[in-house]
Amino acid sequence: MTSLRCVWVGFHAEGLPALHALLGAGAPIRAVLTLTPELRAKRSGAVDFAPLCAEYAVPLHLITGINEPEAFEILQQIAPDVIFVIGWHQIVRPPVMRLARIGLVGAHASYLPHNRGSAPVNWTIMRGERESGNTLMWLSEGVDEGDIIAQRRFPITPYDTCATLYARVAQTNREMLLELLPRLLAGQRPGRPQERGTESVLPRRRPADGEIAWDAPAHAVYDFVRALTRPYPGAFSTIDGTRWCVWDAALPPDLGPIPGTQPGEVLGPVISPSPSACGQLVACGSGAVILLELEDEAGTVVHGQRLSEQAWRGKRFGAAAAAAVAAGARDG
Repeated sequence: MTSLRCVWVGFHAEGLPALHALLGAGAPIRAVLTLTPELRAKRSGAVDFAPLCAEYAVPLHLITGINEPEAFEILQQIAPDVIFVIGWHQIVRPPVMRLARIGLVGAHASYLPHNRGSAPVNWTIMRGERESGNTLMWLSEGVDEGDIIAQRRFPITPYDTCATLYARVAQTNREMLLELLPRLLAGQRPGRPQERGTESVLPRRRPADGEIAWDAPAHAVYDFVRALTRPYPGAFSTIDGTRWCVWDAALPPDLGPIPGTQPGEVLGPVISPSPSACGQLVACGSGAVILLELEDEAGTVVHGQRLSEQAWRGKRFGAAAAAAVAAGARDG
């Protein structure tokens, strides 16, 4: 197995089980490149690869970016045949791509060519899709356009969150890379051309994009919350001048618009002997959702009885934002 020279590039949890499995299988991974701790702390889903590298005595390099001179020099010295880029946030530029003799293997958390682009797991849930997948491919200069090595499909249920989908992505990364390894060692470069889809590339998402639009139907608000929950920054809204991140919510049956209420209005507490069932019922454009766990900007997490006892009945989440939008429309 030592005739092949491989390098791993990644920081996200979706790659850790696969790297562990490859190292356990004796894959000739000569180095791991990951983000510095300072940058890793700013990225959703980031994990520390140091313990795993120490376990298998693999050199670990901390970098600020894959296209930076420091990373280029490390890779140039290793002269890799294959670079695995799994759970990375940057597009690899041609100068770095040319350093891999055989090519770069990447993974994209969708069933390509569907949902090319950024944050496919989040977008998939927000759009209410009921199926997703994962794709192992050879990276090319186009965004998620490379030849496909392997793919997996899996269902999305109403109970899933971005965290549970990423767990499936991590598992399928592991499966597909373990299947690929013996073929690489045998001198093969498996892959088939990817179909050219007509969809637009998914745009990037930023934390500021997480504000809840309460005039949407309840199922859309519910999907939005579970798409952005941990390990992501979370969906958020403001009430009484305090911004709250919504980590968990429940979806009652949607009986249509609620007479006499406005979207975002708190209808009252949801009370139960079971703390996990306690929360606040909030009106949406159609139907309502139950907020189950919130966190303010100071890091105070509120759930259970304490959340039910918040004196919010009749008050409105997102009222300030709605007023600003209305004022802008009048000024326009």
